[in-house]
Parts: sequence; C-alpha cells; structure tokens
Amino acid sequence: MSRKREKRAKRPVEPDSKYKSTHIQRFINRMMKKGKKSTAQRIVYNALEIVKEKVKQEPMETFKKALRNVTPLVKVKARRIGGSTYQVPIEVGQFEGESLGSRWLLSSARNRPGRSMPEKLASEFMDAANGQGTAVKKKEDTHKMAEANKAFAHYRY
Repeated sequence: MSRKREKRAKRPVEPDSKYKSTHIQRFINRMMKKGKKSTAQRIVYNALEIVKEKVKQEPMETFKKALRNVTPLVKVKARRIGGSTYQVPIEVGQFEGESLGSRWLLSSARNRPGRSMPEKLASEFMDAANGQGTAVKKKEDTHKMAEANKAFAHYRY
C-alpha cells in the first residue's frame, strides 16, 4: 500500500473582477499576505494603471508578456545519490512555471528600493516585459544552472 496521499484536484480560480483574467487572480492570490486580498488587489490594479500610463498600451498585454518572459522551462532539484548531492535538471510544467515566475516577479519587486509597492511592481512588470530586470535574470540563472548540470539528467525521477 502506498504511503503517499491521493492527489487532490486543484480548485478552479475565479477570474478577477476588473480584467476577467485568471492569471491576474492567481497573481493577486500569490501576492496576498495574511489574508488581505483587498490590499493585494488594490496594489496590483494600481500597478497595472501605472503601466497603462507609462507604456500607453493595454496593461494586460504587458503583464502577460512579463509573466511569459519570467516563466522558467526547467529547474534544478538537489538529489542525494550514494553520499553525493547532485543538482538534477527537471522540466517544469506550465502551472508550476507560472507559479515560480510570479513569485520571482513579486520578490524582485519587493526588493526594489524606495517608492510605493504599486510603482515597484509596475517597474518590474515593464522591465520583465522588455526582457530585463531581476526576475528575468533569475530565470536565466536557473536555465544556466540546468544546462551546466545536464550530465546528471539521468538521475531524474
């Protein structure tokens, strides 16, 4: 008998009220701290308004492009084999990749100096959409690490 629990089905995420997008709603849910969803919504919507003013185009397009540029295709996972630990490259699914990418966007926006959170988040969205910024660098570093450890890919499980 297996010791692992049965996998539960993922609960569907309702689209957000303003843009009718499940991607934005999941981003808001990941941004939320201590259950304060209305605060997270206000920050994300204000950030998208700032993007709209600065870029002069649809903010959803910028958001989607930023998320696409930050979503990794592979990651490395430490695997202990015979007393040594190897960094084994593993392919990332669409949902997990989006989750990692949005977490990287949030952490890099939070680490930006000064200003308010909507301004920092808007700057990070615009940088990521242009292929720059800390979150994009994190993705590239992860891909480089996976490429460097490609020899250990046969330890994948």
